[in-house]
Amino acid sequence: MKDIIELLNWRYATKRMTGEKVPENQIDIILEASHLAPSGIGLQPYEIIVVTDPEIKKQILPIAMNQAPVTESSHLLIFAVWDQYTEERIDKVFDHLIAKRNTDSTSYERQRNFAKQFFGNKSIEENFHHAAKQAHIALGMSIIAAASQGIDTTPMEGFDAASLDAFFDLPSKGLRSSMLLAVGYRDIENDWNLKNEKVRKPFEDFVTYI
Repeated sequence: MKDIIELLNWRYATKRMTGEKVPENQIDIILEASHLAPSGIGLQPYEIIVVTDPEIKKQILPIAMNQAPVTESSHLLIFAVWDQYTEERIDKVFDHLIAKRNTDSTSYERQRNFAKQFFGNKSIEENFHHAAKQAHIALGMSIIAAASQGIDTTPMEGFDAASLDAFFDLPSKGLRSSMLLAVGYRDIENDWNLKNEKVRKPFEDFVTYI
């Protein structure tokens, strides 16, 4: 495996992709990296919708401000998060955990009750933003997993979330779209951003030691 800093310097916000298909076994690794990402209290309050149909991507294009990677990608991932942390959802997570670990349920009652109380005291919007932040951790893991395989990605927050939610009927599933991630291969000849130097704020302005 390449050094992670080398990988992060190699990747960039790919503006044009070739449309070439990424092998499914490599997509599976990207998705599994998201699946294994950490999340608050282990609730994983998000799902991923994988779009490969070119016609569906064409319909998403205007919703996503006509960003080329939407249609030029191999796979378009939609990170859809819980619209609310309900007691039923929390119970489902803990019941699954207890069953998989084959342990007594009382071992997790304090954690279960804490989750219900914590999120129960927050507004719907506060719950949504918390869930979105958890999903963004998973998105970052996907980006690194893709780069480790020489696959490009473009994270996108520039889209009409309400329209995308309606397009996929997400409200009926208790979900709201949070981020898009285009996965594919850079178009070396046509991507103007490829030639740009990667620039970040000075490190001393980024990290403070106390």
